[in-house]
Amino acid sequence: MLNVGHAGRVEVDGTSYDLDNLECLYIGRGSKDIQFSSADPKKPSGFYLLSYPAHTDYPVKKAAQEDAEVANLGSKEACNERSLFKYIHPNGIQSCQLVMGYTVVAPGSVWNTMPPHTHERRMEAYLYFGLEDGKVFHFCGAPDETRHLVISDRQVVLSPSWSIHSGAGTRHYAFCWGMGGENQDFSDMDALTLNDLK
Repeated sequence: MLNVGHAGRVEVDGTSYDLDNLECLYIGRGSKDIQFSSADPKKPSGFYLLSYPAHTDYPVKKAAQEDAEVANLGSKEACNERSLFKYIHPNGIQSCQLVMGYTVVAPGSVWNTMPPHTHERRMEAYLYFGLEDGKVFHFCGAPDETRHLVISDRQVVLSPSWSIHSGAGTRHYAFCWGMGGENQDFSDMDALTLNDLK
């Protein structure tokens, strides 16, 4: 899970974990009793939960922003400058089939994941946040037959393996991305060019 709100606490089978904004908690298979609370009820936490089938037990593990593997991508010229913070992946928090982190689009940039790609071996989910009253125009569908969705703050888009997933925002924003499938190699994607899109 990723906390996209204010500070809070997650209790897993009697053990408490305090999560600040943009901190991650992985809860492994077999956990029974899970409870959530905000540090201040007037400033609620925002716990976003992702789940995917697991066939192996991995321990509960917390990660803060400084624990993330960071990748800086894009450019100002292409309006897609962004920073990816990877939490759940083979070199970070271990899981069976889930890969998860979040991306912050730099001020002045609008595009995420452009040029786009597909994942033939896994699906992906996006939670957009930090939009306030802005919108993201999320592009999806087969590369040669794209469509778009108008997304508001804290709305989720599910992307099947054959669909592109890319967005352009009307203001600065971020999104949590999660991929599910047996291949956890982050770079396992089928790249497309702008000329492939219709």
